[in-house]
Amino acid sequence: MKARTLIVDDEQLARERLRQLLANRPEIELVGTCADGREAVAAINNETPDLIFLDVQMPELDGFAVIEAADVEPMPVIVFVTAYDKFALRAFEVQAVDYLLKPFDRERFESALQRALERVKQRAEPKRSDAPTAELAEPAAPAKPLERLAIKSDGRILVVKTADIGWIQSAHNYVEIHQDNQQTHLLRENIGALESRLPPDKFVRISRSVIINIDRVKELEPLFYGEYSVTLQNGQRLTLSRRYRNKLPLLGVTK
Repeated sequence: MKARTLIVDDEQLARERLRQLLANRPEIELVGTCADGREAVAAINNETPDLIFLDVQMPELDGFAVIEAADVEPMPVIVFVTAYDKFALRAFEVQAVDYLLKPFDRERFESALQRALERVKQRAEPKRSDAPTAELAEPAAPAKPLERLAIKSDGRILVVKTADIGWIQSAHNYVEIHQDNQQTHLLRENIGALESRLPPDKFVRISRSVIINIDRVKELEPLFYGEYSVTLQNGQRLTLSRRYRNKLPLLGVTK
């Protein structure tokens, strides 16, 4: 299997260097290069790559806005490539597999590439193993939505009622559980997997990294480009990205 790969960087020299580093790699199929954010969004939607080497600061849309705007699920494996280290934490909050800081050498690039290819392979393997038995499998009964979460903390197991959760935020391979009483807990789980287990009539995903309890919403304010500012009853402000505008009716907003 070849990883369909997209290069996104507003500097021509940077694009060319990445192209050279990926040239003649049997694991890579280069599907395109992009020089700005809007071009990148179109390429992601049209080509559905497996892997993207993505610059952070670009004209039109930056790398994070590209991720929010792209209409694909799941998002391709992301390796951020940038000259600025200040975005590293945010990069891992959106599940980037690596963060290449310019200038980088071939050894550092190879390390990032191998990690990315391993992630691509992990995503593909379940699909291949499930395919032969898909027609024979009986439909699984829908799981009962979670009412409680068991969270390990300091050698103890805390039991948190989902009804007491105000909002949830992704933190790389973990999620931060924010309770109404301002307590925050760290749970080792992917935000997408947790979303599928929460009561769908109570919890709504408003961006790639945030899920909210709709009973805690106090106010919504339209922003630019189809986004909304969501204020919770405790004053916490979060952003509903334009990619999740279809969730607005669940929050009582008619577009």
